Amino acid sequence: MNLNEEFEFNGFPKVRLRRLRRTPAIRDLLQETRLSVRDLVSPVFVQEGIDEPKEIEMMPGIFRIPLVNLVKNIQELYDLGVKTFLIFGIPKSKNDRATSAYRNDGIVQKSVNTLKKNFGEKIVTVTDVCLCQYTSHGHCAIIKNNVANNDESLKVLERIATSHAEAGTDFVAPSAMMDGQVKNIRKALDNSNFNNVGIIGYSAKLSSNLYTPFRDASHSTPEFGDRKSYQMPFHNTNEALHEIMLDIKEGSDIIMIKPALPYLDLIYKTRQTTLLPVCAYSVSGEYSIVKAGAQEGWINEDEVVMEFTTCIKRAGADIIITYHTKKIAEILNSC
Repeated sequence: MNLNEEFEFNGFPKVRLRRLRRTPAIRDLLQETRLSVRDLVSPVFVQEGIDEPKEIEMMPGIFRIPLVNLVKNIQELYDLGVKTFLIFGIPKSKNDRATSAYRNDGIVQKSVNTLKKNFGEKIVTVTDVCLCQYTSHGHCAIIKNNVANNDESLKVLERIATSHAEAGTDFVAPSAMMDGQVKNIRKALDNSNFNNVGIIGYSAKLSSNLYTPFRDASHSTPEFGDRKSYQMPFHNTNEALHEIMLDIKEGSDIIMIKPALPYLDLIYKTRQTTLLPVCAYSVSGEYSIVKAGAQEGWINEDEVVMEFTTCIKRAGADIIITYHTKKIAEILNSC
């Protein structure tokens, strides 16, 4: 067969790809990317000093909950098949050293302890390791002379991670974007005999405009300046891959890219770079954009949520943190 014959054989009218899309059953048979409830991680905001759930204004349908509501909240999601939860704590007291972040009776520590007592190994707990919710200034680091002090911050991050491990968490997820955070936390955990506690590195955490609703939700908006000196420029692909390679060398068990949807290229390239599991965090702004469009009647919320999340998985994410977890689980369970 010469090239002309081969070209004609592989083209129209002999090849008609529409016949592979003709019926719902055929399309289902040939679907390449399949979203599962098991892929999903649900963020949970637990707040000290409140008696009932408080809806987050910028994130309709998402709540800050008191500790007393935690088990009920998790049980509802568990009954839908969700088994992995990312815990964020919102404390009553803050100071410039973030000391409430590593108290044994801190809100995250009590949350993990409560969940492990009630669910044991049936669920996976992931705890956010950062300073921003706990500092009076809202930055993710110890600040000296209006500058984030990297190495002083590492000492605090080590204490936070170790306290979460003592409470029983399965994974810690350092999100402060301090140089060396994975290496130092891994060493601190191992030195405290917590070598079985894993690390999900916020390896490529981009300095994004899509975090605004989260900062409102977690009461962590910086009082001055911004976080561009430690979070990554969203313009830079090679720098992101460099960060990811460093986290792998430092001992990350899972690599994370955050945000997700605008950075599908990074998710794809990370998947091609490493055999480690890849996690994508679909952030608060991604959630709020969909909710706002749906409330105005401009988009079909269910269909857009499934499309966006499937695309994140198609790009290479093994694990997806999303505020749409409950809705996705309900949709998948109804199929």
